[in-house]
Amino acid sequence: MESAGRGKQEGDLFHSIVMSEERKDLTKFHGEGYEEGFAEGRHVGESEGKRYGAAYGARTGSEIGCYLGFALTWSVLLSQCPDDRHSKKSKVLDSLVGIIQNFPCEDPTNAKLEEDMARMRGKVTQVCAMLNIQPDFRVCPEGAGLSF
Repeated sequence: MESAGRGKQEGDLFHSIVMSEERKDLTKFHGEGYEEGFAEGRHVGESEGKRYGAAYGARTGSEIGCYLGFALTWSVLLSQCPDDRHSKKSKVLDSLVGIIQNFPCEDPTNAKLEEDMARMRGKVTQVCAMLNIQPDFRVCPEGAGLSF
């Protein structure tokens, strides 16, 4: 009888599945599964990171470009009116242009990147207050534009 019971267990298709935890191969399969999952996760993470980085970089570059165009345009407009009351405004605009030109665009790992962006935004706010304008720096699907 014992051999008949053993034969049934060996012939049972599900017996090997149920008893698989006792097999030495389990560690091998677990390790292989972990390695495959880790490699796939790394690949997906890198792809998502690149997409996010490109989108964030484009948004930041667009913002900086918009500020630079804004500052240069106002610098030209103020230079056409040689009036002493515009000299302070011109100096602040030159300061903004300097901040933008010294921004570390080539080094995305710079620890002061966010600090420099905050300083630039603060300078833009100061310029707008001095010029008495309410800018709307938005990039829209129809095209970039400024409204005052």
